Amino acid sequence: MFTQEGNRASGSAVVVRPARPADAEAVADIWRDGHLGHVPEELAAVRTPESFAARAAERVGDTVVAVADGEVAGFVMVAGDEVEQVYVAAAGRGTGVAGVLLAEAERLVGENGHDRAWLAVATGNARARRFYARQGWSDEGPFDYPAAGPEGPIAVPCHRYAKRLTD
Repeated sequence: MFTQEGNRASGSAVVVRPARPADAEAVADIWRDGHLGHVPEELAAVRTPESFAARAAERVGDTVVAVADGEVAGFVMVAGDEVEQVYVAAAGRGTGVAGVLLAEAERLVGENGHDRAWLAVATGNARARRFYARQGWSDEGPFDYPAAGPEGPIAVPCHRYAKRLTD
């Protein structure tokens, strides 16, 4: 467990810990909210509240949550060298929670034996793209991320960001 003092506007601590099954509902809600408006309509149509709930429950083992004021304020999922998801609840945006989660994701990628991490950012998500650039991540250009759909992958226009974790 990792605690970062004073990262939120309220001055309270942000605790980062492995997700628990009881966190899946909060993770699903945050994930769905952050997804809206950034993915193609075809994907948004199949990403129902029920699908996010099922996906969040399935991914508890590779999810880390940030808890502030007793509530899940955001989460990150890491698989190998990929930082797959970084989402912060609307109330926690701009409070430093994302930076704490990203630092934990970088640590986990390194712990997985990789010296470089990568992630995909929806092309239209300018706020996230600025955030990653401020955190030292490099935009390696556009690509289509194959998001899982019910009848096969759905291409999501993204930019690949990467960061070397060791000098």
